[in-house]
Amino acid sequence: MSSIVSASSPGERLKSAGAWFKHLITSSPSRFAIVVFMLLILVFTTLLSLPIASADRTVTALGDALFTAVSTICVTGLSTVDMATHWSPFGNVVIFVGVNIGGMGVLTLASLMGMAISKRLGLRAKLMAAGDTNPLRAHGGVVNESQTVRLGEVGQLLTTVALSTLLIEGVVAVLLYPGLVMAGIDPLTALWEAPYYAAMSFTNTGFTPNVGGVSVFADDYLVLTVLMISVFLGSIGFPVIYTLAKHVWHVKKWSLHTKLTLVTTVLLFVLGAAAFLVLEYNNPKTFGSMDAVDTTFQAFFLSAMTRSGGFSVIDIDDLNGSSMLAACMLMFVGGGSASTAGGIKVTTLAVLAIAVWSEAKGRQSVEVFGRRIPSDVQRVALSVVAWGATIVALSTIIIAQITKADIAHVLFDVISAFATVGLSSGLTAELPESAKYVLAATIFMGRIGTVTLAAAVAATSRSQLYSLPVERPIVG
Repeated sequence: MSSIVSASSPGERLKSAGAWFKHLITSSPSRFAIVVFMLLILVFTTLLSLPIASADRTVTALGDALFTAVSTICVTGLSTVDMATHWSPFGNVVIFVGVNIGGMGVLTLASLMGMAISKRLGLRAKLMAAGDTNPLRAHGGVVNESQTVRLGEVGQLLTTVALSTLLIEGVVAVLLYPGLVMAGIDPLTALWEAPYYAAMSFTNTGFTPNVGGVSVFADDYLVLTVLMISVFLGSIGFPVIYTLAKHVWHVKKWSLHTKLTLVTTVLLFVLGAAAFLVLEYNNPKTFGSMDAVDTTFQAFFLSAMTRSGGFSVIDIDDLNGSSMLAACMLMFVGGGSASTAGGIKVTTLAVLAIAVWSEAKGRQSVEVFGRRIPSDVQRVALSVVAWGATIVALSTIIIAQITKADIAHVLFDVISAFATVGLSSGLTAELPESAKYVLAATIFMGRIGTVTLAAAVAATSRSQLYSLPVERPIVG
């Protein structure tokens, strides 16, 4: 009898599994993003584990290499090792490249590579790029074209992303160089520290290449101001940069997303600085020993860095408990959508605040700037906050149980990890191995986005051709 290869043979099963895996990662931009992020983390963990990556030419422990790789690709800035002394020049180059990859966004990078090869973007690539620049596309719901980037503009947007990243980091590096030299850094050393700081500020990462970090520039307002501006540009998001590049003097042509992002960002920046001024003006460990000008400037710098920048002139552990709580609130919100910043995003906060105000005023619809915000956007905003709060709560409980550390310090570092901020109360550097993995998972979930995560694990959306009877539960 001749042998017949059945459909259940190992070869067929392997082929079927390959087809299933291909469908899994190509059917959804969100799933594709997660897979690529995980592969990049694996690659960078391997590179950082090499003896050549460490200053003493030894193999970096797996937990430290993995945590640094996650923090690098997810542009977070938290570290379990001393970034200024642990890594060799090769390791620093790996980290520099990693933060730029993470900052630009894996989907955007993949689309740019595809465009360079094929000279044009296909429909699927355009959809994936649009999904990267607007979380609502990854969510799979109906998106109002006026609130996002049209498919025909995706190629221009991707070009804007690449050029703006290179241009902004280049200009920031040039502006930082004289300040670093005047601060006493060797001119040759400053040649690589300037672009390093430029990348870490624009990507909102917060790694520092020198011992002492930005605290050595505490009195150098030029360096600190340039860092703040760079962090701001990175945190508002590429769609906003794209809009401003096209219509900087035509406010009426700005999209609703751009208006909400800029207004909310500036408002939180000012309110955060005011809060730190009030709460820390008499703290001798932070602002209490400074004059009025220094106190005001440092309050604004701290407010900007808690949004996702990650640089710190003062020791975070020296802040009053009330200030740490205020910082947690700012970190949880984060920056703009499709930006290098993390958190639940300022537009999420804006949409929920406007919805609450509309409900209090008894309005039938949620409106702002002459536009109506649809109910599906409000549901997504609520889901983002719920998912984010759940992730932070579970991570805080697990790490607190493992370390038995002060709950305020645990909560601060967990929110910093989730929102990819990079500020630390000092707890992260002392975490045991198991807690490092938990915090790394928190960083990963915070970076890929709660909406992207939810869309990735959800089943394919189906049209519902019927509606159930309405019954109103008692709320409140």
